[in-house]
Amino acid sequence: MKLIRNFTRLTPAQRHAYFAALGGWTLDAFDFFIFILCLDAISSNFRTTIQAVAFGITLTLAMRPVGALVFGWMAEKYGRRPVLMLNVLSYALIELATAFSPNLAVLLALRAAFGFAMGGEWGVGAALAFETLPAQGRGFFSGLLQEGYVLGFLLAAALSRLLFSVVGWRGMFVIGAAPALFVLYIRRGVAESPAWLAGRHRRHASLAQLWRIVRANVLLLLYMMVLMAFFNAFSHGSQDLYKPFLLKQLHLGNATADDLIMVMNVGALLGGICFGSLSERIGRRKAVALAAVLSLPVIPLWTYAPTVPLLALGAFLMQFMVQGAWGIVPAHLNELSPPGVRAVLPAFAYQFGNFAMALLAPVQAGIAERHGNDYAWMLAWTLGIVAVALTVATLLGKEAKSAVLASISAER
Repeated sequence: MKLIRNFTRLTPAQRHAYFAALGGWTLDAFDFFIFILCLDAISSNFRTTIQAVAFGITLTLAMRPVGALVFGWMAEKYGRRPVLMLNVLSYALIELATAFSPNLAVLLALRAAFGFAMGGEWGVGAALAFETLPAQGRGFFSGLLQEGYVLGFLLAAALSRLLFSVVGWRGMFVIGAAPALFVLYIRRGVAESPAWLAGRHRRHASLAQLWRIVRANVLLLLYMMVLMAFFNAFSHGSQDLYKPFLLKQLHLGNATADDLIMVMNVGALLGGICFGSLSERIGRRKAVALAAVLSLPVIPLWTYAPTVPLLALGAFLMQFMVQGAWGIVPAHLNELSPPGVRAVLPAFAYQFGNFAMALLAPVQAGIAERHGNDYAWMLAWTLGIVAVALTVATLLGKEAKSAVLASISAER
């Protein structure tokens, strides 16, 4: 009922802006996780190791900060709405091209290009949403928006569960081009951010002016970059190699592995909404730290459970905590950022975190493979270290809960 009330309080323009951001991020993640779920199949097709194919994750993550800068600057100059459309169309077409990769080298190059397109979407979409929404209920909307990432993972897992045996990994990427159709919804139903329209002078902003604003907030940017490095290690360290863990170490079937991934993403979705809403009451930092700390006692159940039902419980609880912490990120970063760089600063910090952890997946895979495919040991240590680091980094920072992001007229 609370979920319904939160949406009924919004104007039609606010709902459309929010669903544009949520849909764009969901479909972006959908395309990203198709690759994650196909690592084993691609490595078999190209007769190489999972570690070699997982380098595609590294390239994707490494290029995301570049995309965040370019698309973020364009969104400051030309508006959130047109750049979001360009962003969605770009990553959908690159996903389609990936389906026709003749070899591993071409596939890796396309994953780098995909990272560039993916890097811009989160910041542009989040700026559009939070500059349009009222301050009331921002924690809830932040939690749900960030879990678009989880919804995308869930959609990719469902697609793999239902159609992988029929279409194979190449067919999965062809279906991954479907988000291009979402551009029609944005074009027809979504209005420009009122905060961007109110700052019309920004349409003529130069890169030099943008750099002056960034330089004035360099300490904030550095803190956000470090924070997001730990956040990205928290999510990618627990997700990217979870399916190889199930297939290679536990020798589960593809269908069972996809079922477990869907269960863990249901937990992630609920965690993001719950902790996002909780952050309205206890604050952003305390909610993040609480989720990170509560992930620690779940690690043994998550990696060493003796039965599939217990594995499912461990996966559900782990991602409830991981994405519970993540659900606070969109609101937290946008609240901390000044208006002149709100489409750039949070996005670049977020994507720099991806860049900083770009080698995590192949490093994890290499460690596991060198120890007889012992993914459980590797996953457990990764999450234990990262959860503690994220807790400390979060509590050392500051917050600006409920800061006004939209224009005065939009709030009214």
